[in-house]
Amino acid sequence: MRRVPPRNYSYSSYSFGPGPLSSALKTLIAINVALFLAGFVASDLVRVFGLRPSDVLQGRVWQLLTYMYLHGNLGHILFNMLALWMFGTELERLWGTRAFLRYYHIVGIGAGVSTVVISSLFPFAASTFHTTTIGASGAIYGLLLAYGLLFPNRPILMYFVFPIPAKYFVMILGAIALLMSLNDSGGAVAHLTHLGGLVAGYIMLRGVGFSPANEVRYRYLRWKMDRARKRFGVYSGGRKDWDRHIH
Repeated sequence: MRRVPPRNYSYSSYSFGPGPLSSALKTLIAINVALFLAGFVASDLVRVFGLRPSDVLQGRVWQLLTYMYLHGNLGHILFNMLALWMFGTELERLWGTRAFLRYYHIVGIGAGVSTVVISSLFPFAASTFHTTTIGASGAIYGLLLAYGLLFPNRPILMYFVFPIPAKYFVMILGAIALLMSLNDSGGAVAHLTHLGGLVAGYIMLRGVGFSPANEVRYRYLRWKMDRARKRFGVYSGGRKDWDRHIH
């Protein structure tokens, strides 16, 4: 039997963002905020735990992980944590918490490794070898890549104004990171780390058997099944069929 929604039901129910924060994302954000505040008291925090390729090669390998949790200023941490929520929420919902956290940290570490390797071997990146890099941007770029592969046509507001498909958004960011890493005009922004996050994310997704084609087929079949259920008036039951929110 097909349920009839109540008369006062509104079909234009919206909510901002991808949904509430999970416990995993809350923990990640809490650690980042706590270390950001600790940096005002502990002046050596960035020097010891920030990513400096020359230090890593001398044995401070922990920097490949810890640099992800340090940020330089309020705008830096706000932007990264906002991106973590906006893109990480849906990826965690799709993959599960354990797989999401594994991907996030491996991509972040991979971005750090790429920064160390490239700054050590290539003259154009020599200035980065003795420069300290901090921030979750490498891991965030890895999340952007995964989001672009899984939701290629999902619109993203570039500069919060221009809507473009996620796949093109990721391509543009990758091109910017590549071009900026080939010269010194990048300033304090670690474009090598951004590019490394994209590359590490792609390698990991391909390495664990992820296939964009399989994902597309899966989502197409789900769309066909949902369309068939609606056509024949078949619903899985529960309030969620009539009270959905568009994020």
